[in-house]
Amino acid sequence: QVKNKAPAEVQITAEQLLREAKERELELLPPPPQQKITDVEELNDYKLRKRKTFEDNIRKNRTVISNWIKYAQWEESLKEIQRARSIYERALDVDYRNVTLWLKYAEMEMKNRQVNHARNIWDRAITTLPRVNQFWYKYTYMEEMLGNVAGSRQVFERWMEWQPEEQAWHSYINFELRYKEVDRARSIYERYILFRALAELVLIHPDVKNWIKYARFEEKHSYFAHARKVYERAVEFFGEEHMDEHLYVAFAKFEENQKEFERVRVIYKYALDRIPKQDAQNLFKNYTIFEKKFGDRRGIEDIIVSKRRFQYEEEVKANPHNYDAWFDYLRLVESDTDAETVREVYERAIANVPPIQEKRHWKRYIYLWINYALYEELEAKASKRTRQVYQACLELLPHKKFTFAKMWLLYAQFEIRQKNLPLARRALGTSIGKCPKNKLFKGYIELELQLREFDRCRKLYEKFLEFAPENCTSWIKFAELETILGDIDRARAIYELAISQPRLDMPEVLWKSYIDFEIEQEEYEKTRSLYRRLLQRTQHVKVWISLAQFELSVGQKERLPRCRQVYEEANKAMRSCEEKEERVMLLESWRSFEEEFGTSATKERIDKLMPEKIKKRRKLQAEDGSDAGWEEYYDYIFPEDTANQPNLKLLAMAKLWKKQQQESEAAAMDPDKDIDESQT
Repeated sequence: QVKNKAPAEVQITAEQLLREAKERELELLPPPPQQKITDVEELNDYKLRKRKTFEDNIRKNRTVISNWIKYAQWEESLKEIQRARSIYERALDVDYRNVTLWLKYAEMEMKNRQVNHARNIWDRAITTLPRVNQFWYKYTYMEEMLGNVAGSRQVFERWMEWQPEEQAWHSYINFELRYKEVDRARSIYERYILFRALAELVLIHPDVKNWIKYARFEEKHSYFAHARKVYERAVEFFGEEHMDEHLYVAFAKFEENQKEFERVRVIYKYALDRIPKQDAQNLFKNYTIFEKKFGDRRGIEDIIVSKRRFQYEEEVKANPHNYDAWFDYLRLVESDTDAETVREVYERAIANVPPIQEKRHWKRYIYLWINYALYEELEAKASKRTRQVYQACLELLPHKKFTFAKMWLLYAQFEIRQKNLPLARRALGTSIGKCPKNKLFKGYIELELQLREFDRCRKLYEKFLEFAPENCTSWIKFAELETILGDIDRARAIYELAISQPRLDMPEVLWKSYIDFEIEQEEYEKTRSLYRRLLQRTQHVKVWISLAQFELSVGQKERLPRCRQVYEEANKAMRSCEEKEERVMLLESWRSFEEEFGTSATKERIDKLMPEKIKKRRKLQAEDGSDAGWEEYYDYIFPEDTANQPNLKLLAMAKLWKKQQQESEAAAMDPDKDIDESQT
């Protein structure tokens, strides 16, 4: 029993044991002593022992071919060719599929110049194992080395009947070319191409390299017509289903070498139009190089356009709803293509309708329709198709959720250009009925104004104001229309209706327009009345200043007292205003007026009313209620407010008394300072 089961401190591995055994040469046996044979009897005895050893090894395991080969090679070394041949034959009976055995057997016969025996072995080998290419290569090479060209050709022909792989055919062709048999090589190429064509009928992706090699073979031997014919047959054979860019690149380069530049250009364009863009990168690159070498400016531009078209196709294929890519693509197509191609691209683009019925997703998409309609009208000059485009777009839009006023207006303007006014009015009327919008009303009114149809304008304004009574601009435009037409009472009635609306988007603009209207009509009493009505609604400082300036601008004798009276009223009304800046603005306007038109007494009075500007500090608080520091700001103290509030005067006197007290205490604390001051 082992008490200490812990591992030893020094571990010995199996690799270490083997290394030490090799270093110490523990397993090496001493070489057997060299034996010198001196007579025939000893030689026969040696042969007997050796053969017995070989036969014993073969009996132990007949399938180990290396034992047979060693046995045969030993007999061959003794020049016992017949015995070696017998051993090889016995071995072939055991395993006739062993390639090495056939090769060793034939090599032995060739080394010993037994040509007929070697031919016999090669014939048996290629008959037994016809798919082993090595036998055929060795056999044909042997016949060629012996100068038996006809025999070698006969072996090649037997080989070709088995329809071997590509390299075998090229070996046969190279064999014929070595003996200048070009016609025979051409016939072999023809047979091989036909064989490959039949085989490739069942392939998904046929290979073009054999056709290219055949054509280059013809070109190399200066049979240019034959080479062109081969390329044309290849193009016809592969058709449009299995087009390969390598075939067209090779064909184009061949024609380029023959200085047939127009044929080259046709080949490249034919291929680029039919091969998928992602499979034609090399083709496009070679076409670009060709045009740069031999083409003109137009050809190079065509190449660039083709490349950009490919890029845009990839972009829209990756994301069909990328409308910016469609715009770029259409701009490119419109610049250099026929109308049918442009229409096709437009149809593809507008087919990508936004999946969500929200206006923000349609804003870019709608411009595809607009550009399409403009192209049909301006470029293609097809008014009928333009009308169809507009109508199709308007049918597509979900008007119950949203619409695009620009489409309706563009359609109406198009119909007017076609001198079809009823259709334009019908379109705009339909738009207002289906989906009324401010822009639609404005566009329709603008159209009728240009046509001088004022009754229609009035009706449209009425509909517009029923739809949007809070729109001050519409009220103003309606009143301006009536003013232009000379119907002042209607204009005034419109303004009165407008200011009586409970809700307006820009009431100050409306009131200003109404006041300006009355001033233009020189109805000053009505203008004053309007100002007073406005001041009942708002006490804004700008209204008071505007009223004062109005009073200053009208009348001759009473204008200054009236203006000063307005300022007086405004000042009284603004005392309760919390915004002190507005009150300051009023006083500054009043002072400007007095400086220009007032007397010294009025000027002195307004100077006394001007406030004092002082700097103050106030505490700031953050959103969470914490202390955010102090802020300095300017405040205004008006003399009128100070006089009305005696507490403020008392507070100022208290601050002055406290300051005097502090100065007297400081003097008492520092008597030397008083002495120095008295001496000085």
